[in-house]
Amino acid sequence: MHRRDLLALAALAPLAAGAQEGWAPTRPMRMVVPFAPGGAADTIGRLLSEALAAALGQPVTVENRPGGGTTIGAVAVARAAPDGHTLLYATPNVQILNPHLMRSLPYDPAADFTPVVAVMRAPKLLVVRPDHPARDVAALVAQARGAADPPSYGSAGVASSGHLAAAMLGQMADVELLHVPFRGTAPAVQEVMAGRIDFMMDNIATLLPLVREGRLRALAVSTADPAAAAPDLPPIARTLPGYHDASFNYILAPGRTPPETIARLNRELNTILGSPAMRARFDALGIEALGGTPEALAAMVREESARWGPVIARGGIRAE
Repeated sequence: MHRRDLLALAALAPLAAGAQEGWAPTRPMRMVVPFAPGGAADTIGRLLSEALAAALGQPVTVENRPGGGTTIGAVAVARAAPDGHTLLYATPNVQILNPHLMRSLPYDPAADFTPVVAVMRAPKLLVVRPDHPARDVAALVAQARGAADPPSYGSAGVASSGHLAAAMLGQMADVELLHVPFRGTAPAVQEVMAGRIDFMMDNIATLLPLVREGRLRALAVSTADPAAAAPDLPPIARTLPGYHDASFNYILAPGRTPPETIARLNRELNTILGSPAMRARFDALGIEALGGTPEALAAMVREESARWGPVIARGGIRAE
């Protein structure tokens, strides 16, 4: 080959590699987290953003847009250019719960977003104070059936994941329960530990450390199977067959984002979620890494919406 031919091939090599990889970002990206800094969603969003930046060769900045039951952050992404440079770290509120909880939404939960990948699933624990008389879910249900006043449960607020999980428990057990909402998980935990509230349900990452310290006692786990972080705890489903609940987070892009862009983002995020380093971080938090195709994510969203719609309607639950 002539030297000029070799130089031409060398110049084309990066273009060929880029074509093989598909879409690539051309400027810094942003990951919108619809919560304030410091929470679980913010923590995981930052972990993924750092790894995605390394994989794509562009900075990925976390942008916290809290408020409105995730609608403020969701609208920011729904209105963004569908070019792959803006992503949403989504919780069930965005597409699964808000359509049932709110009379109107400032976005279309289906058309305004494109599924990218499922990120993680985290079981909840059902906990009581250490000296509570109920030693298991069956005893708690029996107490509810025989009590003059319904047992009380705390949550981080109306329509929070803990509220909905306990509401579904009461509906499936056909018992009356008294919901006591708080502004956040921490005050609800304090009231349970003080014995002023009978029980609560919340994410395993929040409650398991308190159980291990002996400040709370766990009766069961919310997922259909035992949790890897607490394998000795029975699922609620052993008492109430069919009960299943897990916090489910995922990544969305704006609607109409091109398939080749979604394919590249999905591929890189699956690699990140499957990496030993990321799985070790997730294991430490007591959560399960997911991954999978955009189509599988869309199916999960539909399944979860069908699960929670009747619970919300029967409970007459509305977002505040």
